[in-house]
Amino acid sequence: MLSAVLKNQNLKRSGLKPLISATRTAKQGLATAASDTGGDKVDLSATVEIELPETSFEGYMLDVPELTYTTTKSNLLQMYKDMIIVRRMEMACDALYKAKKIRGFCHLSVGQEAIAVGIENAITRRDTVITSYRCHGFVYMRGAPVQSVLAELMGRRSGVSFGKGGSMHMYAPGFYGGNGIVGAQVPLGAGLAFAHQYKNEDACSFTLYGDGAANQGQVFESFNMAKLWNLPAVFCCENNKYGMGTAASRSSAMTEYFKRGQYIPGLKVNGMDILAVYQASKFAKDWAVSGNGPLVLEYETYRYGGHSMSDPGTTYRTRDEIQHMRSKNDPIAGLKMHLLELGIATEEEIKAYDKSARKYVDEQVELADAAPAPEAKMSILFEDVYVPGSETPTLRGRVYDDTWDFQKKGFAFRD
Repeated sequence: MLSAVLKNQNLKRSGLKPLISATRTAKQGLATAASDTGGDKVDLSATVEIELPETSFEGYMLDVPELTYTTTKSNLLQMYKDMIIVRRMEMACDALYKAKKIRGFCHLSVGQEAIAVGIENAITRRDTVITSYRCHGFVYMRGAPVQSVLAELMGRRSGVSFGKGGSMHMYAPGFYGGNGIVGAQVPLGAGLAFAHQYKNEDACSFTLYGDGAANQGQVFESFNMAKLWNLPAVFCCENNKYGMGTAASRSSAMTEYFKRGQYIPGLKVNGMDILAVYQASKFAKDWAVSGNGPLVLEYETYRYGGHSMSDPGTTYRTRDEIQHMRSKNDPIAGLKMHLLELGIATEEEIKAYDKSARKYVDEQVELADAAPAPEAKMSILFEDVYVPGSETPTLRGRVYDDTWDFQKKGFAFRD
C-alpha cells in the first residue's frame, strides 16, 4: 500500500520524481568522465568475452549458467561506476551516523555491492525487486538519487519515504522496500510475482532475504505457493555468513540455502564476483519468464561491517577474517582488475572514476544535510495511509479523540 501511495504522491510533490531524473543525469555524467582522461579512445560498445571460474556456480536440480558469455565494455564500466557510488554512499551513511545526523537503525552493505548492482544491470525496470532492511544500494539502483536516500536516513522531507521510513523502509519505482520484519518481504515478493503472472507481463520478481531469515516459516510457505502456481519468482538468499551476530552454521542445520526450496531448483552464486552475479541474475530472469516457475538463488557474500551501526562486528568473528575478505574477495577490486586486463580503462581513468564518485556523493551529502525536516503538523502523519482520493471518511486513532477526518484535515472530534 505504502509503495503505491509514494508513486502517486510523486506526481504532487517536489520529491522523488524530479530527483530520480536528476540522478540519471548525474550517473550519465559520471559515465562520460572517461573522455577527460582518454577513455574515449576505447570503443565501449564493443563486446568482450567473460570466462568465469568453475567455482562461480553450483546447481541444484538444474544445469548451471554458462561460464563463458559476452557483454559490452560499457556494461562492465557502468557496473564498476555503480558499485563505487553505492560504496561511497554507504561510507557517507557511516560518517553521518557517527556524527549523530542519522539516528535509529542503520544497516550498511559495504562488501555486498555486487548483488544490488549485478541484479539491476541484468534485469529491466519492468521487473520488481523487494528486500529486507539492508536496502540502500537497491534503492539507488532502482532510480533514487543518493541525496534522497541520505535525506530519508536523516528524517528529511525530501527523503524517498518523505522522512518517515528511515533506513529500513525505503521505496522507489519497481522497488517495494526495505522491510524491517525479518522474512516478511518474501510472501510479498511472491505476491509481486503473482501480479506479473496475472497481468501476463514479461517480467519477474526478485525477492531477497538474508541467511538469518532463511529459517522463517513464511519463506517456505511462499516457496510452496510459488511452485503450486508456477510463479515467475526468483527467491534470493543473501548469505553473508552471519544472521546478526550468529554464524550460519550455528543457526541453520543446513547451510546450503540454494537447496532449501526442495522441490524448486536452486543455484549458488559467488556473490563477491559481480560478473558471476550478473550472469546468474540474467539466467534467473530468463528461467522465471520462460514459464519454468520459481527459482531459489543463494548469493554467497560478506559484509565488512557489523549487522548494524550499533554492532562493531568483531565480537563474533576475527579481524583477520574481515581483512582476508577485503583483500582477496572485494567485488570492486575484482571488477577493476578485469577492466584493466580487458583494456577498458587505465589506472588513471579508474582513479578519475573514483574521484568523480566521491565528488558526486559528497555533493549529495551536502544537499541532503541542507534539506528541511518535515513541518510540525499532524496532517503529515496521515497523508500516506491511503492513495489520495481513495480515503475512508475517517481513520481511527489510538483512542476516540485521535480519529482523523480526511475532509476536515484534522481530528474529527476535536475543536
